[in-house]
Amino acid sequence: MAEPFKNLGWDDFRLIKAVADAKGLPAAAMTLGVNHSTVFRRLKQIEEQLGTVLFERHRTGYALTPAGEEMVALANRLDEEITAVGRKLAGREPAPSGELRVTTPDSLLIHLLMPMLATFRERYPEVRLDIVLSNQPLNLSKRDADVAIRATDNPPENLVGRRVARIAWALYGRAADFPEPRTVTPDQLESCNWVSLGDSLGSLKTVKFVQENVAADKVAYKINSVLGLAEAVEAGIGIAHIPCFIGDARPSLVRLGPPDDDYAADLWLLTHPDLRHSPRVRAFLDFLAGEIARHRRFIEGQIELEAEAVPEKGLEKAATTA
Repeated sequence: MAEPFKNLGWDDFRLIKAVADAKGLPAAAMTLGVNHSTVFRRLKQIEEQLGTVLFERHRTGYALTPAGEEMVALANRLDEEITAVGRKLAGREPAPSGELRVTTPDSLLIHLLMPMLATFRERYPEVRLDIVLSNQPLNLSKRDADVAIRATDNPPENLVGRRVARIAWALYGRAADFPEPRTVTPDQLESCNWVSLGDSLGSLKTVKFVQENVAADKVAYKINSVLGLAEAVEAGIGIAHIPCFIGDARPSLVRLGPPDDDYAADLWLLTHPDLRHSPRVRAFLDFLAGEIARHRRFIEGQIELEAEAVPEKGLEKAATTA
């Protein structure tokens, strides 16, 4: 059986896999970045060379034959092997350099990480950062990303990393609406309009709290990202639970209560085991862990409620209290 494979290259296996995944030629061609006729012609050549049909052609699309299923299984194994070798080679780089793909939620990037990433680039100018904004877990085994920065109490078991802080959450309102935040009563809160994360994030305890304790007609505004919560409260739409590192950085907001441990989440720096010794990955993880440690008390909400204790310039001010 070795002879039919003699002239098959990795691109041919990629083509077979793409057609199988797309169940048709046009979408497969788009995935591969070639035109439809090229995929049609090369697939026909591959089948002739193998002496077997890999796909049954139907009006509804292309369906794998038993031989095609074996070829796709082989393509998947080859993909995994090639990716694994790539990870190991990346781990042997002599110095921090090259592209580093980092995935993180938008709220962490904008409100916490951006100045840290700028400083990292100054220190390691040979490392090029490719930031992928996503709240969904990417496949680090497939090199969708090299490093994941996540707020979670359950990091994936197939990744390695370190817990660098615990993100505190508290209830915030607009300072103009609550000149004496320490004296706010439950009755006052019950009469307020609320801002909440959307139902798509219903697994979060802050969302469950609103669903179970706030009248539906008092939920004035929902948003599917933490990024816009503080802006909505600042605009006067309502009150909301917000991460303390976001709320405390804004003089226009005040806490309406202490941080609630039930809503807190661990902040993790994660990577694939094969990449943890890569110079660029190791340099990034060590640098970011050190930077976050400097601001840990701020991230964990360990400041007083008085207005003068709230950082006027976010992390720059918080660094003096850490």
